[in-house]
Amino acid sequence: MIRFRILKALLRKEIRLMMHNPLIPRIIIMMPVVVMLVMPLVANLDVKNVNVTVVDNDHSQLSRRIISDIGAAESLSVEAVCNTHEEAMLTVEDGKSDVILTIPVDYSAKLISGMIPVDVEANGVNATKGMLGAQYVVQSVTATLRQWMEEDGMSIPQPEISVINRYNPTLNFRNYMIPALMVVLLIIICGFLPALNLVSEKESGTIEAMNVTPVSRMTFVLSKLIPFWIVGLLVVTVGMLIGWLVYGLVPQGSIAAIYLAAVLFSLVMSGLGVSIANQSSTMLQSIFVMFAFIIIFQLMSGLFTPIRSMPDWAQCITYAIPPRYFIEIMRSIYLKGTSVGELWQQYLILMGFAVFFSSVAAITYRKQS
Repeated sequence: MIRFRILKALLRKEIRLMMHNPLIPRIIIMMPVVVMLVMPLVANLDVKNVNVTVVDNDHSQLSRRIISDIGAAESLSVEAVCNTHEEAMLTVEDGKSDVILTIPVDYSAKLISGMIPVDVEANGVNATKGMLGAQYVVQSVTATLRQWMEEDGMSIPQPEISVINRYNPTLNFRNYMIPALMVVLLIIICGFLPALNLVSEKESGTIEAMNVTPVSRMTFVLSKLIPFWIVGLLVVTVGMLIGWLVYGLVPQGSIAAIYLAAVLFSLVMSGLGVSIANQSSTMLQSIFVMFAFIIIFQLMSGLFTPIRSMPDWAQCITYAIPPRYFIEIMRSIYLKGTSVGELWQQYLILMGFAVFFSSVAAITYRKQS
């Protein structure tokens, strides 16, 4: 049974303790600023600054034009022009080059009689940069050849293809990342901090004094969690403001729908954090267990890696990862303007996780006599 007068008194005590704790206010202030300002700039899958080594076996006007156009491309730069393939491979082995372009002997002369291929080799150590970098080189060479042949009066029929990028017209990876970064903020604020708060009271022995009082365990747990729920909503607000003021990204859908998802996810993470704290006897133990959950959540929730790119068995596991649904909601509302009615399944699943983890937290907490 919850006694609201006692709960109000305990909440005042918790807020005073939070304000006098030198660590928690700094985390609350610095965490959203650092995550929202630094992470979108660092965690970026846009491939830029691709270094290209060219093996020019033609030494013609066309080959020089191909090299010049590659150097003028926005995402490409010519690292070196070599005479042999062995010299070019040394630049790749030294990590100076990402792609090798080999222009065949008498390429410009043979091109008049028919299209002959050029060799493009990508450094597969960084698979994403190598694959996309090779595509950039192919596009640059193709554009140069098309322009060169048109200037010589040769017609090249090209299919007309119109590409429209829906919801993210510029394909800016920050627009994809910023909504999902809210999950990192709520995991830390509403999951990690309450767990550390409870375990610290275990280690200091102050929780024993509370356990012998007539305060119900539900009232006590709520007094520990409600301040962090409020702080979590404030952090989400700060995150949305930074996304708007710094990156110009505003939600296309309802802000109320974002807060509803944030409330449900806060309940999920706080319930998980308290459950871990109830089973932990030391702060170090709770940190290791919580950190393991954070790693799993970040790697398998679709935060950095698309879920559809994972193996089938990993995709099945993601259905049991609560952040997956919160990220889906945030990206849908931010980029597509999806309504709560269209996302009712994600909201319902988040609510189910919230009820489950909150129940586990209440059941596993035992008052000691």
